[in-house]
Amino acid sequence: MRLYTISLNNLRRRKGKTIFLVLGLMIGIATIVTLITLTKAMEEDVGKKLDELGANIVITPKSHDLNLSYGDLTVAGVSLEVIPLRGTDISKIYTIRNRENISIVAPKLIVYYKVNKKEVPLAGVIFKEELRLKKWWRLASSQVTLSPAEQDHTMPKVEGRRAFTLLDSLEDRDVIVGAGVAQFLGLKEGQLLEIKGERFTVKGILEETGSQDDVLIFANLNLIQRIFRKGDEISLVEVAAFCNTCPIEEMVAQIAEVLPQAKVMAIKKAVESRMEMVKHLKRFSLGIGVIVVIIGSLIVFTTMMAQVNERTQEIGIFRAVGFRKRHIVSIILLEALIVGFVAGILGFLGGRGFSHIALPFFLSGRGEFLPSGYILAFFAVNLSMALAILASIYPALRAARLDPVEALRVI
Repeated sequence: MRLYTISLNNLRRRKGKTIFLVLGLMIGIATIVTLITLTKAMEEDVGKKLDELGANIVITPKSHDLNLSYGDLTVAGVSLEVIPLRGTDISKIYTIRNRENISIVAPKLIVYYKVNKKEVPLAGVIFKEELRLKKWWRLASSQVTLSPAEQDHTMPKVEGRRAFTLLDSLEDRDVIVGAGVAQFLGLKEGQLLEIKGERFTVKGILEETGSQDDVLIFANLNLIQRIFRKGDEISLVEVAAFCNTCPIEEMVAQIAEVLPQAKVMAIKKAVESRMEMVKHLKRFSLGIGVIVVIIGSLIVFTTMMAQVNERTQEIGIFRAVGFRKRHIVSIILLEALIVGFVAGILGFLGGRGFSHIALPFFLSGRGEFLPSGYILAFFAVNLSMALAILASIYPALRAARLDPVEALRVI
């Protein structure tokens, strides 16, 4: 008879205690799996929300302010721009140590020009990057052909609105107009617009966003640079560079190092509270996880110790017929390994099932952030087996030390 057969037979004979052991470990593993899943899902949800917010690093030309003050009253001031940003500076941003965390770099040139005898700001942009950055943009009308991305039925739909991803239909001389400036100038979709003798077409008018986008006319960056004779000058650069582990402050310092003539700022206030909540949840999950691990280990330890005491006769017979100490240890640990394996699988399945139920309550009804389960399943099963074995080492050694003569006297 092989050792694992003895272990299996013993577990079958003591079904009640085996089920108790499995349940104890299973509940602990299910709790850990649920907490890990919820925490990971919330982190991914925060990452997506931050992505929707757009840039979180802004780069502008560094300037020095010379102010003349009497007491607390400023009576005069002069702002001196040092060196304007250039198109060549964009490539330098991608040389920082944390460049893999950079997702979007959107340069802009802001100029002022009189349109219909009214001075308005124009923003030269790279539309491909700008549209990736401003995912909340919506068109106020519905005459523009949708791109394939917009026709994707998996995209969120808002009644009466369409997602603005018109990369397939935008031409070099197309402009996108903010809601405020469109009303100010009386512009409509499809209308021709003349800027410094160059004709542009109003491709679309944005719905009101409540931001600076409402007062801007967006046009092709290269054309604006050429028309206004700005060379490759850039007014500012917006960088979207956030993930759950991205060191924003370090990235700001690294960009400032490669662009010493620029002022680099991190935009954090919009996300600090949400990230703080996730950090608290992580700490809470860690604390609960440690408590659960301790309780699960104690359940296995006490149950195994009780089984060793109950099996004194059985162990004595094994020793009498030639089983060595290592055989006794192997039998006990094999039982623990089997219990841990079964508890790990059931705990993982239970934890994932509960996560499916709980996730919508944590993510406002959205459950699409459930992380992949392969690695978590591997972790859960191995953790369960490790806990079962570690908690059974002392009972196994104690069983192996039993004197066979003393054990047989109990018979």
